[in-house]
Amino acid sequence: MGKTYSAITPQLKAWIGRQRVFFVATAPLSPGHHINCSPKGMDAFRVLDDATVCYFDYNGSGAETIAHLRENRRITFMFCAFEGPPKIFRLYGLGEVLAPGHAEWDGLAALFALPEVPRSIIKARITRISDSCGFGVPLMEFKAERDSFEKWAAGKTEADNAAYRRAKNATSIDGLPAWDEPA
Repeated sequence: MGKTYSAITPQLKAWIGRQRVFFVATAPLSPGHHINCSPKGMDAFRVLDDATVCYFDYNGSGAETIAHLRENRRITFMFCAFEGPPKIFRLYGLGEVLAPGHAEWDGLAALFALPEVPRSIIKARITRISDSCGFGVPLMEFKAERDSFEKWAAGKTEADNAAYRRAKNATSIDGLPAWDEPA
């Protein structure tokens, strides 16, 4: 039977830190628009305190999370134990998109030792934490991080990245406004 928690405990923070992948889900307000669920990896998630988290958001082929957060701020993170005892945790909250140049950018970006192709940092205040058994999640072994993103990003200038974001991330698949390149 699943439980709810009032805060991200040190034990939960440590467990989250051991997971190699997490999922981010957001939804637009319109029932005719698409719900989004994205897998994330590359050591991009951080617990900031007992009710605040963030993740480093790389350039991507879409910007659904950004569009949905700008429209309504709702976000859910899901972590599944693929190794060790079965467990699933979900963190529900209200998120915001922090672009380079934001007052918190430098402090948060310093938490990550990741390839430099920043689009944004997604920060969320967590309002509900729950777990479930995870009995249906397969047991899998981590082999390695993929190098596809690093290869794709290699040699790109900030101007190249800005042009890519303007072309691929200006709107969601439903036409909602998404990425605005910082001035």
